[in-house]
Amino acid sequence: MNDLYAESDVWADLANIPADPPKMREICCNCKRPVPVCWCSALPPKPLVPKSRVILLQHPAEEKRALRTAPMLSVGLALGKCLIYKGKKFPKFDSELEAILSAKNSVLLYPSVNSIPIEQLDLSEGPYNLILLDGTWPQAKAIYTSSSILHGMRQVKLISSGNSSYIIRTQPTDGCLSTLETAIEALSILEQDNCYRQQLLQPLHALCQFQLEKGAVTHQSKEFLIKHNQYPKLIGRRLNKLLRNADHLKDHRDESEEKQ
Repeated sequence: MNDLYAESDVWADLANIPADPPKMREICCNCKRPVPVCWCSALPPKPLVPKSRVILLQHPAEEKRALRTAPMLSVGLALGKCLIYKGKKFPKFDSELEAILSAKNSVLLYPSVNSIPIEQLDLSEGPYNLILLDGTWPQAKAIYTSSSILHGMRQVKLISSGNSSYIIRTQPTDGCLSTLETAIEALSILEQDNCYRQQLLQPLHALCQFQLEKGAVTHQSKEFLIKHNQYPKLIGRRLNKLLRNADHLKDHRDESEEKQ
């Protein structure tokens, strides 16, 4: 019996030994990334100050992603030039956001049937509030569907966007861009200044380089993999529709280039 008590005392003593706290990596106070993979050194020397401003309506799940591009935009632009609102439905009783979304100079960057090429905006009516939906394509579509205030907004789209520099992430189709890249392209057009492409993309290049050095590989789009019989999964109706829309958009681009 004494042996049993002795053994229980030993286990009790062991259970009360405090566990070593996990070693926490030092975090950059600016980008909130671990210091060894901080991309702040690639930011513009001074935050850029566009006349227009970017407003991100961000799906809550996007904040949990480790490799996000929205922070590069919020710290690469001057204070107040990139506003982020989180949620699944907007304006969500936010009077400040409602005023922004209702303003005459606000435009929604979204590829609906009513969207016009962003180049067709009258720049004399600016500066603009450029509204972007930040999340995966299904998340962005869900935000749009559930937020009726967005349906009545002027809507614009990017026509010639090129391929994404976010090469460590699989995009649905060739020409799909990250939130950062979409905002950069739009700002470059609205501000008529190529410095946004030249300077704001550098943190994304740095991020991709960090990941590649740690074993990540470059990704082709799902569209590319499907066309080359390399996609490992069955194609669902949503992806099939997205690919058809991408082909239609490319045909439209080709026709525009031929007319020019």
